[in-house]
Amino acid sequence: MAEIRSTLDMVMERAAKIAAEADDKLDEESSTHQGMRLAAEYLRNGDSDLQTILQAQKKEEQPAILKGMVDTLLRNIVLPRDEMLLENSGKALRAVSSLATPEISSTCAELEQLLNQYSQHKDQMVQQLEDAIRQQLEQHLAQQGAKLSDDVAINPAMHPKYQEELDKMLTDLNGQYNEALDQRKNLIKQNLVMVR
Repeated sequence: MAEIRSTLDMVMERAAKIAAEADDKLDEESSTHQGMRLAAEYLRNGDSDLQTILQAQKKEEQPAILKGMVDTLLRNIVLPRDEMLLENSGKALRAVSSLATPEISSTCAELEQLLNQYSQHKDQMVQQLEDAIRQQLEQHLAQQGAKLSDDVAINPAMHPKYQEELDKMLTDLNGQYNEALDQRKNLIKQNLVMVR
């Protein structure tokens, strides 16, 4: 009977330990979600300083809150299809920089440079495609003996292959830039969350 009781005691101790670990995990998840909410609120309003908000939290919760903040901010750094996305990505990137250590600041600068380069690179590729199609159409018309006057504008976007070629180019470009962004985001996440 003593053996049964000691086995029962061991099972109860183990259950208590598992319950305590589960509570710790729930507390950490709750703090991570709080960090996500704080970062999302910052992105919506932008009138607060995340570093100050983080420092105002309980010391033991700060790593999990920081993780949630960083996760949310990094998810909002995306390739800018338009000016609004570029602004939002820039805002999220500035917030990450405010939370970053000096070592990570250079990676944040690389991310910002990538975002700006993407827009320029995309515009250049679209212009090159339009110029190539325009030139091809002009040559085709010249071969047929047609003369173009200065007031006739050729719209390359109306060419049947334009959208197909543009989609291919943008898929390749987006793949390259997304890979570079993801590498830097992972580096920031690993270093920023693990340092603290």
